[in-house]
Amino acid sequence: MTETSRLSAVRASYDAVAVDYARLLSGELESRPLDRAVLHAFAEYVRGGAGGAVADLGCGPGRVTAYLDGLGVRAFGVDLSPAMVAVARRSYPGLRFEVGRMAGLDMADGVLGGVLAWYSTVHTPPGELPAVFAEFARVLAPGGYALVAFKAGEERRRLEHAYGHQVDLDVYETPPELVASLLAGAGLVEVARTVRAPDAEEKGPQGFLLVRKEPAA
Repeated sequence: MTETSRLSAVRASYDAVAVDYARLLSGELESRPLDRAVLHAFAEYVRGGAGGAVADLGCGPGRVTAYLDGLGVRAFGVDLSPAMVAVARRSYPGLRFEVGRMAGLDMADGVLGGVLAWYSTVHTPPGELPAVFAEFARVLAPGGYALVAFKAGEERRRLEHAYGHQVDLDVYETPPELVASLLAGAGLVEVARTVRAPDAEEKGPQGFLLVRKEPAA
């Protein structure tokens, strides 16, 4: 599958599930204290770092964007799916949401205090992650932070039905060591990593990597 057809399939799948996805995952963070703790730590690092807004890349229906906003950072969302962006705008009219691609952001260099990729790289083949992480580094200001949440492992799963709809998605697990290495290759320095066991609704361990773009010498 070419990059264009892969992205088209991801977009079409999330367009199809957007409304039900938002409904089914609306309270997800409430039952995951470690996930909330990771987001709180990220927000605190951003507030004490370069300053500037946080881009929630692959924001979906905007629930994590809104959570970050509630933690005192200026957050906005970007998603490949126009239907997801429409749901996010209806749900959180006071926040900004845009349609866009993680590997080709419509932003100037060094404008962000933080980048969040909350499971939004799970449909990206590992071989394409360097380009995505390089884009994270490009838009981050020196001293800014990025947080990547991902499915830890080494398997690829085919997903053809989800959230009550037919979809066309590959879901990639990625070893934490590989994610850390690829982020380092983009010039982002590891601050912390966490791996937690799966909960009842998850198929495997979940990884979180917090990295920093070093200030200019």
